Amino acid sequence: MKKLFTLTLLIYSLFTFAQAEQNVTRAVTKAPEQPKMTITDVKGISYEITGTEEGFNVKGLEGKIIFLEFFGHRCPPCLKSIPELTKFQEKHKDNLAIISIEVQGYSNENLAKFVKRKGMNYIVVADEKAGSFTNYIAQRAEWQGSIPFLIALDAKGTVQFVQAGRLPEAALEELLKQLTTKVTTK
Repeated sequence: MKKLFTLTLLIYSLFTFAQAEQNVTRAVTKAPEQPKMTITDVKGISYEITGTEEGFNVKGLEGKIIFLEFFGHRCPPCLKSIPELTKFQEKHKDNLAIISIEVQGYSNENLAKFVKRKGMNYIVVADEKAGSFTNYIAQRAEWQGSIPFLIALDAKGTVQFVQAGRLPEAALEELLKQLTTKVTTK
């Protein structure tokens, strides 16, 4: 049974990677100018983001794999993923940065309380503090607003994976492993 699950997960991962490559290729060919944007998390820390042809770079997070997630405070799959992402961030804090942007209209003040209540240990941003970044991602990734929505970037800031819908913890582990392996083999 475990082998069947592993095989299914591997096949699913390969399919989603192939799908993400198609989406990334489409997004890259439509890439307009490479803007500079700023997001500010619920702790008041600002991050400068520069768009690139293949993704984006976040000042201060250079060399880290980035999981960018769009989520909602009323979204059941999003709520289910919070403890998993918290555990995942703690486990991989040396080479992973998770950035979550709440897109269901929570104010920065309410989101800060939510983050504290949920024990979220990663970067969390209210949409009102994301500036033009949410629209930039929507345009580049052809995101229609479904949540959770995950974009994974390798350590060079290149988009490697795009997924609408929640990924289970085992799939996140496999994704991180593949992105880490990609960096070490280049």
